[in-house]
Amino acid sequence: MNSKEIREKFLRYLEKQGCKIVPSGSLVPENDPTTLFTSAGMQQMVPYLLGEKHPLGTRIANSQKCFRAKDIKEVGDLRHNTFFEMLGDWSFNDFFKQEQLIWIFEFLTKEVGLDPKRLFVTVFRGSPENNIPKDTETADIWKSLFKSAGVEAKDADFSEKNGMGKDEKIFYYDDNKNWWSRSGSPENMPIGELGGPDSEIFWDFGADLKMHENSSWKGQPCHVNCDCGRFFEIGNNVFMQYIKEKDGIKTFSKKNVDFGGGLERIAAASIDSPDVFKTDLFLPIINQVEKMSGKRYNSSASEEDKAFRVIADHARAAVLLVADGVFPSNKERGYFARRVIRRALVKAQKLGINDNFMAPMAEIVFEIFEGVYVFPKEKAAEELEKEETKFRKTLVEGLKKFNELILREKEKSGIIKEDGFVKILKGVESFYLYQSFGFPKELIQELCEENGIEFDEKGFNEEFLKHQELSRTASAGMFKGGLADAGEQTTRLHTAAHLMLAALRQVLGSHVMQKGSNITAERLRFDVAHSQKITAEELQKVEDLVNEQISKKIAIEESEMSLEEAKKQNATGAFENKYGDRVKVYTIGNFSKEICGGPHIKNTGELGKFKIIKEESSSSGVRRIKAVLS
Repeated sequence: MNSKEIREKFLRYLEKQGCKIVPSGSLVPENDPTTLFTSAGMQQMVPYLLGEKHPLGTRIANSQKCFRAKDIKEVGDLRHNTFFEMLGDWSFNDFFKQEQLIWIFEFLTKEVGLDPKRLFVTVFRGSPENNIPKDTETADIWKSLFKSAGVEAKDADFSEKNGMGKDEKIFYYDDNKNWWSRSGSPENMPIGELGGPDSEIFWDFGADLKMHENSSWKGQPCHVNCDCGRFFEIGNNVFMQYIKEKDGIKTFSKKNVDFGGGLERIAAASIDSPDVFKTDLFLPIINQVEKMSGKRYNSSASEEDKAFRVIADHARAAVLLVADGVFPSNKERGYFARRVIRRALVKAQKLGINDNFMAPMAEIVFEIFEGVYVFPKEKAAEELEKEETKFRKTLVEGLKKFNELILREKEKSGIIKEDGFVKILKGVESFYLYQSFGFPKELIQELCEENGIEFDEKGFNEEFLKHQELSRTASAGMFKGGLADAGEQTTRLHTAAHLMLAALRQVLGSHVMQKGSNITAERLRFDVAHSQKITAEELQKVEDLVNEQISKKIAIEESEMSLEEAKKQNATGAFENKYGDRVKVYTIGNFSKEICGGPHIKNTGELGKFKIIKEESSSSGVRRIKAVLS
């Protein structure tokens, strides 16, 4: 069964059970400053699990796009992905364990057609110290469901120590495996936090594949959670029935259900392949990489096959991130878009792929999700092409330089040390790769590991801090150069520049940012990012807004805070990446809030009348404005 059929069957089946189907949210979570990405299907459901009423009722289902940045380095095996889809259904104090488990069992065995003999489940062992009982209720429901399918299902405890016995299908585990809350174990839950036992569902690829014997878990008991590759978690039912109160964990007045099933993994189980990259969600991409490289993909543990998987996963993730507005950059979300693109390009280089492929790959990804999601195709392809072209200019030279560095270190050491490393790639050298060739730190670290050379993380971080300090010094110098002096008139014009920037952002849009300035006692010259000529009408609006703030005689407030706090307060800044950990923020009423290190007057009433005297082009995408005070 292909992924579109599985996705559609899931949504239609849950719709029959009274669930309202909601669309997938963006990979960029709305109204949630605590996380960069939507990394689980339940993120947008948290308010309703906590008690807020959902506009569509108490039964909800969807298929949610997700991205997990923490899994980037794991990608390369047969099962890990950065981007994935989570099939989900929720009960907001409506149905509970009995209905949920019946529906999911029926969906997997009847709708998808998975053999119940090859399904295994886990349940919560309990936590006596927190007065949470063993979840025998869930175990009993599973026994009944397996029996209805003609399968004998015994439960077992401590299989992680004793291994699995015949006919054992239901396994108890501690809270590190079968307890869910946003803060982890019951002990870590803050007061007011919801949590509860969960029940995971696994698919068995079979003992005859010898996956356990051929893994690093050989010699240890094989059980569903040993990660040897034989068992594949395909879904998890969370029963939120507890709340943390002052005197411990208590039963919650409402009983919620949160189910999440990985579409990629269910699709892999449906074709009985332990390799998710053999599903229709990846195979067209793998086929394209085969055409470009002239090599064949074999689902093996070889570095070559690992490169196939990294390219397939990261290309798909990059396309979908960019399609949701996450453009490659050095900051926050954009950093991860850049990182997956550049990691994919390095792996492609190893397979002999030297031509740009991200934009054509986007077409394949869009075809895979045709009719499922709507994408800004042209814009996404444009951004991917731009990023790939930028990195390819330095990729070959950067890899060549890296090889020269490690060859030199190997020649110095002469022998391989017992821990497998030949020598340390010094921080100054690794930082050179970062600064000069655009290699992300994690990519340099991975290249070191692949080549048996130790990455000097401490040295790299020290070099990075030195670079930041130099940048701050340079920034201070740029600022001093921006102001001709610290005289009264120059200071007045500097404060006026803050007002003008705030006014420009109001009139033209929040994309307007400072690109440079030169302020003397006679006039201010100010460059801003804006792609078209600013009209006379727009300039007049800016002028009027500034003079309005001057007439209000607003006191200018100065405060010092962390850069992070400044960002939370939506303070703007021209050179954010060059500030230190502590910054000064100047606030002018509700009109302007900027990070700045320069001198300012005390009150806008000291400025006089503001007048723009000229507007012109400075460079591509940058406009220059000259203004005076009288």
